[in-house]
Amino acid sequence: MNIPTELPEYLQPLGFIDGQWCAAVSGAAFEVLDPATGKKITSVPRMGESDTERAIAAAHKAYPAWRTMTAAARAGVLEAWAASMRARSDQLAQLLTWEQGKPVSESKVEIEYAASFFSWFAGEGRRIYGDTIPPHLPDTRILVMRQPMGVVGGITPWNFPSAMVTRKSAPALAAGNCMVLKPAESTPLSALALAGLALEAGVPPGVFNVVTGAREDAAVIGETLTSHPLVKKIGFTGSTVVGKHLMAGCVDGLKKISLELGGNAPFIVFDDADFEAALAGAMICKYRNTGQTCISANRILVQDSIHDRFVEALTARAAELVPGHGLEDGVSLGPLIEPRALDKVERLVADALAKGARLMIGGNRHSLGGTYYEPTVLSDVTPEMDITREEVFGPVAAIMRFSDEAEAIALANDTQYGLSGYFYSRDVGRVFRVAEALETGIVGVNTGLISTEIAPFGGVKESGIGREGSKYGIEDWTEIKYVCLAGIGEGS
Repeated sequence: MNIPTELPEYLQPLGFIDGQWCAAVSGAAFEVLDPATGKKITSVPRMGESDTERAIAAAHKAYPAWRTMTAAARAGVLEAWAASMRARSDQLAQLLTWEQGKPVSESKVEIEYAASFFSWFAGEGRRIYGDTIPPHLPDTRILVMRQPMGVVGGITPWNFPSAMVTRKSAPALAAGNCMVLKPAESTPLSALALAGLALEAGVPPGVFNVVTGAREDAAVIGETLTSHPLVKKIGFTGSTVVGKHLMAGCVDGLKKISLELGGNAPFIVFDDADFEAALAGAMICKYRNTGQTCISANRILVQDSIHDRFVEALTARAAELVPGHGLEDGVSLGPLIEPRALDKVERLVADALAKGARLMIGGNRHSLGGTYYEPTVLSDVTPEMDITREEVFGPVAAIMRFSDEAEAIALANDTQYGLSGYFYSRDVGRVFRVAEALETGIVGVNTGLISTEIAPFGGVKESGIGREGSKYGIEDWTEIKYVCLAGIGEGS
């Protein structure tokens, strides 16, 4: 196992404001831990209101020059940033695993996914088109243009600490905005590494700023971003509870907000599905990142006639997973991010078993100790169990039984969340019926992998507002302006 002993040379364990590395005004710092060992990696600043205000001021100062650059010039900067990431992909992946815990093979995929947002939005920034509208009067002309908003805020989670940074910053910056980013307290180093590479790529000072803080500082930093008059929009990925709080904070200033929040994804396997494909899809959709994804299969619904066979096969596959430190060869399942995540998984499994679920495999803390949890499969799961109402965010497959298509759809939609949903079927008519009936912003048909920079990512109901990625993703970081030209008259 090759655990790093020092940070990359382009990364400083400091905040990043106005193109400079800086400590918190208070001088306070907090520790960043390796979740696999519990050992300290480094310490980073505990920034607060004054630090955030300084970052906002730096972004505001940088905004006029950045917004007036040509789209092609901004695109060149983003492309250089992506190239810097790809040139150091192995090192970035190692750092990501060190602070987050996922297997390094998954981290390498995330680094490329993260870089792809810079590449994609470098192109989309060139294609922020307006309109001309046939006028209502003979001597007028009507133009519609999209313009950047100004200073914007980004708040990102720990489960994809590189990709969530670029998924917000790439469209924001490509559109001509300047950003103040607050990364998750568990995983600030991946964001700071991107800040260091921003310097190398030629991102002007103040265009991209990173404010770090411990869990206790999150509310202060968030409230500063939502209340500050210079901040025009917030983009957030995280829990629904925090998203609602941020949204409430944006009310006074009527700030725009994009929210990618909690999920409770149904994964439906119909009896006409390709069985092996559905099994493979369920494994990657459930156990990728140790189940710590917002689009993870939270409820696996299997039709009666194949239910027992599927449970047996999934249990056998889960038994093949190899828990361990993500930097070890052959590891396919890392630790949970922190002790309270482990406590939550234990609570949900205990509740399910108390209410009649059947334990097929796992169900305990792993012998490795720390925050490791055994890969687990539960069958005979029912809607009365907490595990069907809450995001598990752990390596626990909860399998439910259904009889027909109508029941599957009813069970799938029986939640306040609506981020992603999946189903496997080879019936073309059913594909269209179920895809249209699922109350989710994203649907995977015969696949458990749906994330890509070229498609719109986001949810409905209490899973969020707005979309990230694709051509739609950049629109959320712009304002529409209508220009009416009058007095044109007739030519002589």
